[in-house]
Amino acid sequence: MLLALLFASMLAIGVLSLKPSGIDVQTDKRAESDWIKSLIFDNTKGTITLDSSALKLLMELSSNSSNTLRQVSFSVALRSKELRLGAGQTVKYDAVLTNDGNGYDDRTGVFTCPVAGTYMFVVDSLSFPGIWLHVKVNKKTVGSLHVSSGHNGNSTSQISRTVIVKLKSGDHVKIENGVKNGYIHPYLYSGFTGVLIYTD
Repeated sequence: MLLALLFASMLAIGVLSLKPSGIDVQTDKRAESDWIKSLIFDNTKGTITLDSSALKLLMELSSNSSNTLRQVSFSVALRSKELRLGAGQTVKYDAVLTNDGNGYDDRTGVFTCPVAGTYMFVVDSLSFPGIWLHVKVNKKTVGSLHVSSGHNGNSTSQISRTVIVKLKSGDHVKIENGVKNGYIHPYLYSGFTGVLIYTD
């Protein structure tokens, strides 16, 4: 069906040359439309002739659509407002720098895996001592970040963690604060990034 719709689109822009078996193609748009509909529902009643440029375009469209599904990456950050989080609260980053594949939802702070494969995630944070952040895949912790309470009084520290994990389509990844009064500094010092390295 998708292929038939591609053919119909290519016909509309004049890339395809159509010649149904035993039927003269009329210039009447309604007749062409009816013939395309019959092709979609019963493709044995027509012959589709592609010249070399149309075939090349169709192959490009096909390969581009499959590649697009496999290009998954996102990079988000805190832009203008500090976060003070309670225990178990998800970090919601408000600045979406990239979101190829539309896996990251800035309303929830959760990345939903659109394509199964091996992913790399990086989280970094400028935070006060006492912070605990966890990288969660579904409900399982796969990485943690921490600044000890005894570290340099009240000054902030830049912390970072990288994990590489296998995900199934539909898995959820998020950054969760571990203790009450977790502080995360804004102005693009703190962020969360993920990228599909390769598919399974």
